[in-house]
Amino acid sequence: MKQTREIKNFIYSQYFSDGLRISIGVLLPPLLLSQLGHLETGIAVSMGAITTSIPDNPGSVIHKRNGMLFSILFMVLVSLLTGFINDYPFLLAAEIFALSFFFSMFNIYGNRASAIGTGVLIVMIVNIDRNFSTKTLLEYTGFLLAGGVWYMGLSLAVSQFRPYRIAQHTLGECIDKIADYLKLKANFYDTEADFDDTYRKLIDQQIIVHQQQDTVREILFKNRMLTKDPTNTARLLVLVFLDVIDLFEQTMATHYDYRAIRTQYGEAGVLKDFNRILLNIARQLEDLGYDINANERPRLTQDFQPQLESLKLKIDEVENNFVLKKILINIRNIISRINTIYSYFSHKKLETVSISNEKDLGRFVSSQNLDPKQFIENISFNSAIFRHALRVAIVSVIGYLVSKLLPLGHHSYWILLTILVLLKPGFSLTKQRNYQRLIGTLVGGIAGALIVYYVHDHTVRFIFLLIFMLGTYSFQRLNYVVSVLFMTPYILLMFSFIGMGDLSLARERILDTFIGSFIAFLASYFLFPSWEYPQLKSYMRKQLIANYHYLMKVAEGLTGRHFNITDYKLIRKELYVSTANTASAFQRMLSEPKSKQKNVREVSKFIVLSHMLSSYTATLIASVRYSDTRYINPVHIRLMRKALYQLCEAITVLSNENDPEFSEQDLHITDAPPALREDPTDSKLISEQLEFVNKTAGDLLKTAHRFTEDE
Repeated sequence: MKQTREIKNFIYSQYFSDGLRISIGVLLPPLLLSQLGHLETGIAVSMGAITTSIPDNPGSVIHKRNGMLFSILFMVLVSLLTGFINDYPFLLAAEIFALSFFFSMFNIYGNRASAIGTGVLIVMIVNIDRNFSTKTLLEYTGFLLAGGVWYMGLSLAVSQFRPYRIAQHTLGECIDKIADYLKLKANFYDTEADFDDTYRKLIDQQIIVHQQQDTVREILFKNRMLTKDPTNTARLLVLVFLDVIDLFEQTMATHYDYRAIRTQYGEAGVLKDFNRILLNIARQLEDLGYDINANERPRLTQDFQPQLESLKLKIDEVENNFVLKKILINIRNIISRINTIYSYFSHKKLETVSISNEKDLGRFVSSQNLDPKQFIENISFNSAIFRHALRVAIVSVIGYLVSKLLPLGHHSYWILLTILVLLKPGFSLTKQRNYQRLIGTLVGGIAGALIVYYVHDHTVRFIFLLIFMLGTYSFQRLNYVVSVLFMTPYILLMFSFIGMGDLSLARERILDTFIGSFIAFLASYFLFPSWEYPQLKSYMRKQLIANYHYLMKVAEGLTGRHFNITDYKLIRKELYVSTANTASAFQRMLSEPKSKQKNVREVSKFIVLSHMLSSYTATLIASVRYSDTRYINPVHIRLMRKALYQLCEAITVLSNENDPEFSEQDLHITDAPPALREDPTDSKLISEQLEFVNKTAGDLLKTAHRFTEDE
């Protein structure tokens, strides 16, 4: 049952939708033109479609369109340049160096720009060994142009015809990732689950959730059709996403000292009920994500009220149950948020449902300025992107020379292609891609060779070609090793239809991949290497600053200031991004050579402490945000000031000379504090949470000192 649902979820997913669109765009031209006796023309058109599809990543339609237009423009220029100088090896070597450097520098402008550079360089590499006359070159480039325009038209038509599906796909996946996060959170209430392992997995999952939220933000808030469209569907998606973000914060707000909770309440048996209800909530979120992804109307499948009542009765039987009651309140809030989300799908007119910060939605999406000054400013060995671009340029020339000097077959450009695809700005990513490429090519090459050798029926081969092509493009963003595993037999079968598919081609493909992988791996280690450790300090400092600003929102609430929802959500987003950046950099460092891994224990502890701090803060914000009145408690203010001071000190400890100056904010207290109307018990909980915050901030300061001492 579960496997069947996972398969359906994949078929409904954006990955499969992208794979199907690219497969149609790439396969249709040669299929139709071959019927007219122009297979080579169809292959050239298909090459233009493949190149244009590379920057067609999820995002706003405007960004997708602009990315494909620039891809077509650069593709045409590079095709002409390469064709005109093909007979001059020295000029070709110079072109390979210059263009590899230039287009690799596109990494500074983000993933889409980087994809444009990769696609254009593939065109350059494929054209290196071709012999053109002026007429045939112009014809070939025209076919590339036609393929690019054809694919761009197909992609934009799909976006126009199904404007909401991309948003539904990404939103459904985002909800599914939050469900996985909540399942891990439930493990804290399982006394048999490993505490440290759960924490590590929780932080890793938090990174995935944040990345997915960013993707949804860009698609929803930068798509004019969705933000300006008055129809129910567009507004529904925005409303659901905004509530999903708040729901995720509420899952973080259920954070307490779980070790103490296990010790104090483990024998009472009530923790099993907390674990069970959290898992049920996660399953309900999975159902919601699945229904949105499948474009079906979501329906509640569970009645949580009896579960909540049963849990409350068991809590009442436990002594000193104040913390458990607060956790129960948080769970009620999460369930209430889920019920609100489901209620949107029964509204006939969602215009009546207000969005508190509707005019400010665009502020939540990061913009990427294509400023030429940024390119020039990065031409320095201090820039990791510059070192990467120089590395790619030098190694590409080496790969070209190797392909010319060694008798490796008729497709030696595969060495260059392998180098281009595998070399990444960081060593760890290059290493990971290397392993994935080698495994996928070897297994896929064997599978492809067996099919070519034993299957002679062209219809059956074509069916295999369709399956492998669809798998290649469907998994290219989801699972790289699976994508490569499909890609190798797809290429071998494609060559078999033009009379070149034999076992020697499979051997050549595998050999060229191994040579290219070996060169790329050596280059990433010895040639201007980029290690993660030197950058960690900056990531940690930015995360502390984000935590400081996040905690200041609690301070403002405790001192009677107005709680600005938009500013608070922007600060929360910045905290999520900085947390993901630090944890990702640490993960990459762990895959580097042992000699390059420094302060592993301190960084690991810093990440855990920072996560605890943001979770404690989220718990406090839940109290402050939804409270109409708040007594200014001097104990709260004193603890808050101490925590902020310690964070400020930690930021100073992690500062470098070139870092922008950080200024401590003033914790202003209103002259006329509101009257005491809060529950003394609630005040006690806030004091307890502030004690946790204060202790965690102090531990972060100590960790920052140890980190800098060992540098």
